[in-house]
Amino acid sequence: MTALGTRPLNGRNETKLQLTCLGFGGAPLGNLYRKVTDEDAQAALQTAFDLGVRYFDTAPQYGLGRSEERFAAAIKRFGRENITLSTKIGRLLLDCAPEDVTPEAFVDVPQKRIVFDYSYDGVMRSYEDSKKRLGVANADILFVHDVCAFSQGSQELSDQRVRELFDLGGYAALTELKKAGEISAIGAGVNEWQVCEKMLNLADFDCFLLAGRYTLLEQDALESFLPLCEARDVGIILGGPYNSGILATGAVEGAKYNYADASPDILRRVGAIEEVCRAHGVRLIAAALQFVLGHPCVKTVVPGAVNAAEVKANVELLQTPIPAAFWSDLKASGLVRADAPLPEENPCCAA
Repeated sequence: MTALGTRPLNGRNETKLQLTCLGFGGAPLGNLYRKVTDEDAQAALQTAFDLGVRYFDTAPQYGLGRSEERFAAAIKRFGRENITLSTKIGRLLLDCAPEDVTPEAFVDVPQKRIVFDYSYDGVMRSYEDSKKRLGVANADILFVHDVCAFSQGSQELSDQRVRELFDLGGYAALTELKKAGEISAIGAGVNEWQVCEKMLNLADFDCFLLAGRYTLLEQDALESFLPLCEARDVGIILGGPYNSGILATGAVEGAKYNYADASPDILRRVGAIEEVCRAHGVRLIAAALQFVLGHPCVKTVVPGAVNAAEVKANVELLQTPIPAAFWSDLKASGLVRADAPLPEENPCCAA
């Protein structure tokens, strides 16, 4: 077994959660964009566990329950007590006619439709349904899912969802579950740091799962959000470290950034980062994966994987030594912010 370092989610005595600095994100196992076989899904989960990954994240949205159900089979093998588990609330899955199925970006999904519900009853029902699909008595972390403008389609709808969470009792349900010991931490899983900052100014949260908004390409969250997280002892679980593709593929034709074709400016910037990579013999994808762990608030990074080979590759990338001079040259070249914390050499090789 490969040893992976762990980090405390935060310093609060009541949380006491330790996360391996590499986690497993369950969206791809919901058949995101393409079908994944059950065999590949279970092999990916098992390989992650065998290589030392102990933090696993999923959501009802991912394949309309398919990801959670696949997690259930793996958790039986792992033993619930041996992992840290998170799932999400905000989308109820309801039975429906075939023509009413709402798969979003997932394929080969069950016959369900999604209803957004951030109310007290919606949170409680979503959590109970997730526990049944996962085959567990509890989750460790419960995230409010997709209240950002990116996911909702507009800032107006994002603001409406946040109001629903607080005005209709959803946040009260989360805190009730935490006080009762049903869960250990509450947070939000979103694609924008701005809504995290807004929610953190409204109430207490233990953590946020932030996808793609603090990366080798993007560090605007250093302006106000990440300093606020440091001051409030809030942990960050970092998804989307490759900005939906370009930090894995490099500046090639058709490279994706933020789920669309990368602009000429982004291509030029990634190309410049690649030049520094070549000068130091560093792989861009390894640098992207390790960079995010340099910030003290980032406790784990959760790249996707659909089979055992991709899991092994992620572990190897995380454990690839990167010289300190590489990070220094990135700063000297103005390719990352001067105030961006940098990872120590080989930051997560050992527990």
